[in-house]
Amino acid sequence: MARSPGPPADAIIVAAGASTRMGGIDKLLAPIGDRPLLAHSVLAMTAGSAVDSIVVVTTEARRDALVAGGWLPGPTVFVTGGPRRQDSVRAGFDALERSTPDPTGERVVLIHDGARPAATSSLVDAVIAAVDRYGAAIPALPVGETLKRVSGDRIEATVDRGDLVAAQTPQGVRRRLLREALASENARDGTWTDEAALLEACRIAVHVVPGDPANLKVTVPADLERAASILTGNAPLRTGIGHDVHPFGPGEPLRLGGVEIVGAPRLHGHSDGDVALHAVADALLGAASLGDLGRLFPAGPETPRGIDSRSLLDTVVSRLRDAGWRPASIDLTVVAGRPKLAGYLDTMAGEIGRAVGLPASAVAVKASTGNLEGPEGAGRAISALAVATIETAR
Repeated sequence: MARSPGPPADAIIVAAGASTRMGGIDKLLAPIGDRPLLAHSVLAMTAGSAVDSIVVVTTEARRDALVAGGWLPGPTVFVTGGPRRQDSVRAGFDALERSTPDPTGERVVLIHDGARPAATSSLVDAVIAAVDRYGAAIPALPVGETLKRVSGDRIEATVDRGDLVAAQTPQGVRRRLLREALASENARDGTWTDEAALLEACRIAVHVVPGDPANLKVTVPADLERAASILTGNAPLRTGIGHDVHPFGPGEPLRLGGVEIVGAPRLHGHSDGDVALHAVADALLGAASLGDLGRLFPAGPETPRGIDSRSLLDTVVSRLRDAGWRPASIDLTVVAGRPKLAGYLDTMAGEIGRAVGLPASAVAVKASTGNLEGPEGAGRAISALAVATIETAR
């Protein structure tokens, strides 16, 4: 099979853990379709033909199960892992150095969790391309939930999530840089939960590429159902529609789709009047059969006047998660005769994506003048129509 364009790459699959949170189930050998979860994770690294060789760091029982099934690509090496992730990575790296020598250290090394069976070839290729350009890269997702710092059972502070992301794998690095990091005092003296943390400690810059919400890490038994849904194409989906309209009021700026538009009048309402976020929130609630925004946040003393609609949307996403759902895609149309919105649509898509935990590519934001009819066309109001698709989260 012809290799994909780009630098030569190899992969280390870390699969030596004990599955302690799985209630006695070995998650890596749990069947998904016609093969164990670990086989999906290994094959995900070779789906695009970008990876030349693979080292699987695992137990003897898991190795025997994979070999017996005949699922693995030709150049697969097995090695026994250590008590910590970094010990397993070192064992895998040493085996890779022996099996696929690279004196110049220019080959890309991908390190992937054995419990992530749904990594796509496009994600693998994106990480390899970023390593080729920057030297080291990881995929990551924006953090959708509100984060709290706690002491015991009391909240101490709310953590600003604006610059926080959730790291995924595969994590990629030039082999010479990983060689340097593993030989450092940091590797000997510290404990690292992922390779990026070790690289950071060695002052090796790590670039971030957009992650994939479907690239889940199986951690608890309920995650197996989600993984099976993603890999077999049978993920339960539900769709909801949300609509809202607000007239212009006094004051400014306009808040729309999580974006502040200076110089445009604000919309009148009990909250900040962000009609776009309200429509998205109602669509999500409708898809999950969880009522509507008005019932959740009535326009009365129980809801602070002028409340940020981003806060309302945070609560809606949290309600979805508690009910076993998560957003899968958003399609939003804003109808307004004024102001002109074309220059803000991409920014709105990004803000809405961050708010609901989706990449901007899963959020479509469009604008219409409504053919200059009605209160929107006359410039007296703005309305928004949202269609939200949700999928099972557990």
